[in-house]
Amino acid sequence: MVKTKKDTSTEERILNAAREVFIEHGLAGARMQEIADKAGINKALLHYYFRNKEKLFETVFIETMQAFLPKINSIFSSDLELFEKIEAFCGEYIDKILENPFIPLFVLHEMNKQPDEFVKNMWGGKKPNIKILVGQIEEAVHKKQIRPIHPAHLMMNIMGMCIFPFVGRPLVQLIMNVNDRQFTQMMQERKKLIPEFVRLSIQIK
Repeated sequence: MVKTKKDTSTEERILNAAREVFIEHGLAGARMQEIADKAGINKALLHYYFRNKEKLFETVFIETMQAFLPKINSIFSSDLELFEKIEAFCGEYIDKILENPFIPLFVLHEMNKQPDEFVKNMWGGKKPNIKILVGQIEEAVHKKQIRPIHPAHLMMNIMGMCIFPFVGRPLVQLIMNVNDRQFTQMMQERKKLIPEFVRLSIQIK
């Protein structure tokens, strides 16, 4: 079926409404009726476009990640020096999760359920281009500017420090006794704290 302008507009309204509801309630707490109400349509029409909540969530997620990939590739391929690049990545990554807090738990769930298919769909058949970044890390090790470390370990360390507070958010807020506003402020601070921690841990003075 060829979609008309009206069809495209309706689908876009649905996706925008769904994104708002998923950000507020997550996948488990979202209701199709609320999404339909926000989109200004009835529930039957919503199901015509997206047969269930899971399919709608997957569409929103994939759109979000595919829009994110060019920004990450732009950072990784830029002329920034290594630690500037790490700081730019942390800032972009944390900002994206703050805007879309449903991402981390959904990624963990889907990667455990269907890892090959999920990774393929997540980036639209593509993946981050880390070749230049890996080369910078290896060169910095060779020149003894940083301690010997495999690029994969460095990337896992950085991503782990960015992601874990969001995955463990309820526990973090409970233990540290911080509210939502304070948690967001802490995550904003981590955009600088993580790169500085990484720099101090591997840079050779």
